[in-house]
Amino acid sequence: MKKGMRIIYPVGQGLYFNITNRCPCACTFCIRQKDEKFYVEDSLWLDHEPSFEEVKAALLAENLEKYSEFVFCGFGEPTEALDTLLETAKFLKSKYDKPIRINTNGLGNLINKKDIAPLFKGLIDSVSISLNSSNSAIYQERVRPKFGEKSHAAMLEFAVEAAKFVPSVTMTTVSTTITKEDEEACKKLCEKIGVKYRIRNLIS
Repeated sequence: MKKGMRIIYPVGQGLYFNITNRCPCACTFCIRQKDEKFYVEDSLWLDHEPSFEEVKAALLAENLEKYSEFVFCGFGEPTEALDTLLETAKFLKSKYDKPIRINTNGLGNLINKKDIAPLFKGLIDSVSISLNSSNSAIYQERVRPKFGEKSHAAMLEFAVEAAKFVPSVTMTTVSTTITKEDEEACKKLCEKIGVKYRIRNLIS
């Protein structure tokens, strides 16, 4: 597979951060599971995991004023590189008045073996969490997390905690990957725990 150091990349009006390729999940619908034709020209597979200084250097070489949002979402789970994520968010907040979002699988507490939600206070404006299913068994089958059966409950707990420190928390499912009945159950689950729900396309 082709590797490079594409640390930042634009999507619409947002600037996205690709700070790690590590991920504790192997989702059946994820493009990471596909062949190497994906992202051949502008590979998001990293030659190595960038340090904060490398991320900062990439930022300083870019005109950041043209972006409306900063998003931690690359070819891996951003909370796998939590220290770099937090340092980068602090740098961005000190320089730019733009919202910062994290797209995550919600397993950051298991990854880092601690409650990470309080660390987002004042730094992160929104969090998008991959719910994937209201049903733990379906979640296990589709997401295949390395942490096993405790993953679904841990992801829900993270959503509840994140809502205490982050202004906007949204949980998502991917269209066509679950039934309409499960989507309705996901909607009710999100209402119950007090977060938003969105059905997204595969790569949005």
